[in-house]
Amino acid sequence: MLNLLRRMRRRELFTAVLCALLVLGQIYFDLSLPDYMTDLTTLIKTPGSLPADIAAVGGRMLLCALASAVLAITAGFLAARTAAGFSFSVREDLFHHVMELGNAELQEFSVPSLITRTTNDITQIQMVIAMGLQMVIKAPVMAVWAVAKILGKSWELSAVTAAVVVVLCVTILCVLRVCLPRFRIVQKLTDQINRVARENLTGINVVHAFNAEDYQNEKFDGFSRDMMNTQMKNQKLFSLIQPVLSLGMNGLSLAVYWVGAALVQRTADAAGRLAMFTNVVVFSTYATYVVMSFMMLVMIFMLAPAAQVSAERIGRVLQAQPAVTPGDKQDAPEAGTLEFRDVSFRYPGAQEDALSHISFRVEKGQTLAIIGATGSGKSTLIGLIPRFYDATSGQVLVDGRDVREFTFDALYDRLGYVTQKAVLFSGTVQSNVFFGSGSAPETDENLQKALDLSQAAEFVNSYPEGAQHRIAQLGRNVSGGQKQRLAIARALARGAEILIFDDSFSALDYRTDAKLRAGLSSQMAGVTKVIVAQRISTIRHADEILVLERGEIAGRGTHDQLLRSCSIYREIASSQLSQQEQQEGGAAHEA
Repeated sequence: MLNLLRRMRRRELFTAVLCALLVLGQIYFDLSLPDYMTDLTTLIKTPGSLPADIAAVGGRMLLCALASAVLAITAGFLAARTAAGFSFSVREDLFHHVMELGNAELQEFSVPSLITRTTNDITQIQMVIAMGLQMVIKAPVMAVWAVAKILGKSWELSAVTAAVVVVLCVTILCVLRVCLPRFRIVQKLTDQINRVARENLTGINVVHAFNAEDYQNEKFDGFSRDMMNTQMKNQKLFSLIQPVLSLGMNGLSLAVYWVGAALVQRTADAAGRLAMFTNVVVFSTYATYVVMSFMMLVMIFMLAPAAQVSAERIGRVLQAQPAVTPGDKQDAPEAGTLEFRDVSFRYPGAQEDALSHISFRVEKGQTLAIIGATGSGKSTLIGLIPRFYDATSGQVLVDGRDVREFTFDALYDRLGYVTQKAVLFSGTVQSNVFFGSGSAPETDENLQKALDLSQAAEFVNSYPEGAQHRIAQLGRNVSGGQKQRLAIARALARGAEILIFDDSFSALDYRTDAKLRAGLSSQMAGVTKVIVAQRISTIRHADEILVLERGEIAGRGTHDQLLRSCSIYREIASSQLSQQEQQEGGAAHEA
């Protein structure tokens, strides 16, 4: 928690200090009231006292109460403002830090957990700060100040107060010791509920199609029931605190008056009795302030364990260092080339390599195709180019320079990447095509060129708004093929030296696929292209084809060469192409 508080910005820190000063002023006026009560009691009990004197003391008491109320309202406003500003800065830092993390770190924390930490956990801390700026300062200062004022007045009354305070402290510490581990369980269950709900809402069509509503409901209810039971145990323990505090406060008042009555009765002279009676009244007020201080602390203690757990969870994310860090180079000795030099890769925590001893080179303007069975390592291989992960051994070179030496901007400006699963963002067609920063200018000409080449213009132009047509979150208002074409247009609009297509043509029909590939060949002859595909027709005219099998290169060459030399490729081709198509493809290639 303290580590997070160090992130408080100067403005919030100034507001917090001002709030603390106002709380101290409020305490001063609150604790001045018993002193005036002493004067008021003395005036009332003293024969011959003037009503004006009594009214003057009462007026000063009212002014103290009014000043305390004004300071309390102002301090509450400043505390809420400080808490909101602090939560904003922490959420901003957390989000920006998560954006810098790589795939390995995201898998370690999981997306549902990161969402919970960014929302629920920060809200827990905000609530504690909003209340704590007042109560954490007010409660101990008031308790110490009140104890200091009553010490020396009567050791008997002090002993009674001390006994009640000890009982309250022991009760609170016992409850916290039991509840704190359970709050960690609650936060983990919150992650699980978030994960199940997110999973269910994302795949709601599959749930309905397979009549799995009852199964999903039971899965959600299981985590929800576990959270309810854990929270019930915590609340049952916390419910003991309030009766103990009420019993302590009322019992202390009763004990103070009972012991005080005995002390007054034991005093012989009238003046001494008046002084003792006044002390008992004031002592009772101050003792009540002490118990009230503990009641305020209890309110904080009920929220503090959850906030402490939340702060630890947020701190772990902020302390996580990305495994993939940028280099310092922006230039390169070549242009448009891609090379793998004996590259092997193993996922974090895996027992075996996902890729083993991969080596190849692609010259500027050439097309490299990668094909293989599901799980052969195709997406893993091209994921090393934009550094989603770094190679375990070997080198990945873009434009003749190791990708680890580039700054992120310099590397990504050279690449246009189309993911296997097309992802669109809420906005317009234009904002999605020009998403991020690239070397190409964001002009209408470039926009139309990217839409035409990706074959997206045929449906975008049919919209009344054209490129200003609104795209829903994740592209839910366009079809899968349309989403894929817009994702391809986004990569083309960057003006990159190397285009990477991770099985990006699978959602396209054969006609659109052929027109797109023809456009790439004619209009982007000088751009290097890396294509991962499942269809032979998509890659048969590539300059070189790599056949992957269990993370290794099982064959390489042109379409015709692989038909003759690679049994795996031949099996794939025979399952997709007729004998005549294979022969025609070979004849066309020879021609």
